[in-house]
Amino acid sequence: MSAPIFHLTTFGCQMNVHDSQWLSQSLEGLGWNQGTENDAGVLILNTCSVREKPEQKVYSHLGRLRDAWLRNPELLVAVGGCVAQQVGEAFFARFPYVRLVFGPDGLPMVPGALARLTREPDLRLSLLDFSESFPERATALPANLGHGAQRQAYVTIMQGCDNFCAYCIVPLTRGRQRSRSREAILTECRELIDRGAHEITLLGQNVNSYGLDAQDKAARQGDPGFPALLDAVAALPGLRRLHFTTSHPKDLSLETIAAFGRHDTLCPHLHLPMQSGSNAVLQAMGRKYTIEYYLDLVMNLRRVRPEIALTTDLIVGFPGETEEDFAATLYAMRTVGFAGSFSFVYSDRPGTRAATMEGKLDKAVKAERLKVLQDLQTELSEDWLHSRVGRRCEVLVEGESKRSSRGLPSCRGRDEFGQTVNFSMPSGLPQELIGNIVPVRIQEAKKHSLWGCVEVVG
Repeated sequence: MSAPIFHLTTFGCQMNVHDSQWLSQSLEGLGWNQGTENDAGVLILNTCSVREKPEQKVYSHLGRLRDAWLRNPELLVAVGGCVAQQVGEAFFARFPYVRLVFGPDGLPMVPGALARLTREPDLRLSLLDFSESFPERATALPANLGHGAQRQAYVTIMQGCDNFCAYCIVPLTRGRQRSRSREAILTECRELIDRGAHEITLLGQNVNSYGLDAQDKAARQGDPGFPALLDAVAALPGLRRLHFTTSHPKDLSLETIAAFGRHDTLCPHLHLPMQSGSNAVLQAMGRKYTIEYYLDLVMNLRRVRPEIALTTDLIVGFPGETEEDFAATLYAMRTVGFAGSFSFVYSDRPGTRAATMEGKLDKAVKAERLKVLQDLQTELSEDWLHSRVGRRCEVLVEGESKRSSRGLPSCRGRDEFGQTVNFSMPSGLPQELIGNIVPVRIQEAKKHSLWGCVEVVG
């Protein structure tokens, strides 16, 4: 019997991307092969329900698979992630070809479940229970991250969230916060570095509250928390770059901010979701900080690391948002000067407090405000990009660029700020540069990226 062929489609956040990478590596470890959606006999959808649009994409995608199932009744479809946790076994009734649903905590059991389902064609399984502790999973790492790979890696340090913001479905789909053990995190980081990783990103719904799990009082009293974990990872021999995401402003401590001044490996970029610049809206959202507090955090960050690039999340049209509230958001954006942002119109999510709030705004009003906000962000992003012209940066090379300059071959990568940089090489792109860090002098700012030329040392 030939090895099963699988195809994995991922929706949503970086944590979903990381979960999908682990699942792919685990299935390949069982001898399975990755293929296209047309070739695969096992199709896996890793889903996101944080906003309405990604959720609707899942239903649309599943609907399109009906024809494939009619052509191949043995097709096995699995739905995982946050939409699976939210909808659960109702997928079985709506889509007869879905044979596995699994939530984020069920992920460690998915490789075994899929193997069983391929042997038992009449079986359906659901993995939807929440774990009381961090759902640790077996190590599934590529044999070597070097020799042309990007050498970028992600390490999950926690699962779930205890904040229960009024608009957010995460605590309902990923559960309450559970922190991973410090020893397991450091072991995985060391293994990744040993396999050639130059850059590691620590992942969690709210990394700043790592170790402060409300469900585990002993852990809350005995764990040194996120600043100490950050210090330990940043000091690992061989690590060149360290990022972390996502941060909740109310839990961003002065100790964590100070780490940006202690560690050169900690990259000068922070994603710090503001959501709104209005105190009235922030209070209605249940964010537990004021805009003044947020701006104080920005001031402290820039005092410690003046060059730091800040990005954010913004919600437009939250229930009850007035023109004055929206103007306050625009003012705060200008005050901070965000290098970039992810912005969305508010949409009801089932089970959240905001879904039952009064004062819902008309779609046209929300759409117009979003356009105004995104136009402003375009200006701010262009200002930030132009401020980089003439400066030197360190670029982690990802591969050849689709762009060229004066007929010279060019490369692309990301600098220490997380910004895409295209650059020319005087004599083309040696393949051994891919996955390594090279010095680049920025010569030009494009609309969404930077252009430069590699600096020859020596």
